[in-house]
Amino acid sequence: MHCLNMNKRTLAYSPCPNDTFIFYAMIHQEIACPNLQFDVIHADVEQLNQAARQATYDITKLSFHAVGHLLKDYALLRTGAALGRNCGPLIVAQKGKDLSVLSRSSIAVPGIWTTANLLLGLYLNSTPPVVPMSFDTIMPAIQKGEYAAGVIIHEGRFTYNQYDLTCLLDLGQWWEEETGLPVPLGGIASKRNLGYLNNVIENCIMASIDFAYQFPHKASAYIQQHAQETSMDVIQKHIDLYVNDDTRYLSETGVLAIETLFERARRFGLMPDLSENLFDGF
Repeated sequence: MHCLNMNKRTLAYSPCPNDTFIFYAMIHQEIACPNLQFDVIHADVEQLNQAARQATYDITKLSFHAVGHLLKDYALLRTGAALGRNCGPLIVAQKGKDLSVLSRSSIAVPGIWTTANLLLGLYLNSTPPVVPMSFDTIMPAIQKGEYAAGVIIHEGRFTYNQYDLTCLLDLGQWWEEETGLPVPLGGIASKRNLGYLNNVIENCIMASIDFAYQFPHKASAYIQQHAQETSMDVIQKHIDLYVNDDTRYLSETGVLAIETLFERARRFGLMPDLSENLFDGF
């Protein structure tokens, strides 16, 4: 089934396996997307966060930290989110280090507007000295001793042992113990001025996820082509961890987790207190 060439919109998401799994059918015309075609951009999530400052893309993957800064231009879609349990960012360091190192050194993070950086600030109850860098360079930099500690995301939770690093703290586990809620990492946002098209886009993403689950073999080559980690075992673990029922459609608990993250971030001055609703009224 093919999308009609009537509305062409920019669609930006990361090359991570959970995102390529979600969008494979949608961009390969395996499902019907009425009146829509997409120009696809792949970029690291922090690059997407920063691009959204200028409202560069119509539909974009964003860290929830970034969403909280961008509600004037973007509304969150109720599908496509990365949110769950046992899937949060990890603070890692060379073996022999402990959490006291966080008060003495700059910390490598995968971007200023990543939720990983926000969770670090909430855990420390401060704005710590951080060095933003591409997520895939953090573990090698710590291994070389360039930084005492760093916050890792994505498939890093499966591979940090390969760099002879130790996990000082699971920020997702800390969040769950603090709130009893799943940890909200990132979601798909769309420009508020798209109006009714946002409803069409939501339905298209849900259908794309359903297709990926029904025909997982069709997406495998595309997913592996874009993944940082080429091991199919790690790729599948990544998908299993970050794609779940809340990815298909946000539950009430999922929405509460996002709202709680925003409330705590605003309380500590880590996010602006904007008046716009999280979701649009489409």
